[in-house]
Amino acid sequence: MVQSATDRIEKSIEIHAPMQRVWEAITDYRQFSQWFRVNLETAFVVGEKSSGQITYPGYEHVRMEVMVTAIEPIQYFAFQWHPYAVDPNTDYSSEPPTLVEFRLKMSETAADGSVTLLEVSESGFDALPASRRDEAFRMNEGGWSAQINNIRDYVQQDD
Repeated sequence: MVQSATDRIEKSIEIHAPMQRVWEAITDYRQFSQWFRVNLETAFVVGEKSSGQITYPGYEHVRMEVMVTAIEPIQYFAFQWHPYAVDPNTDYSSEPPTLVEFRLKMSETAADGSVTLLEVSESGFDALPASRRDEAFRMNEGGWSAQINNIRDYVQQDD
């Protein structure tokens, strides 16, 4: 099946840190909470939900919930969620979730392993109800542009 241009968001960024450090920032729920601006309450475990209150200004009323679908150490982490589910008066549970995937690779620009290539994708927007598909895609497209920079800045602040 061919995906449309509105079904998938793809972002990538080089982070000047070893893969292990980037992996920890993404998969440790406490570190994830810091750069993503959410107060997650539980660790990421495959097959389980993790949730918490968003702390990003203007979205403090939103409770984020993800279902972890994969953790393959130091290379792949994935979860499903309901994208841009920000209206507290709407029940999004009957909608199909999108899939968020994080892939880590050693950057070819640094043979010593000091730079990590992070690829983030989110797919499944075409399955959303037509009434919210475009807005969810647009908001998450911009959201992931900001979040990959947040990850980079969070990890590189250690330097």
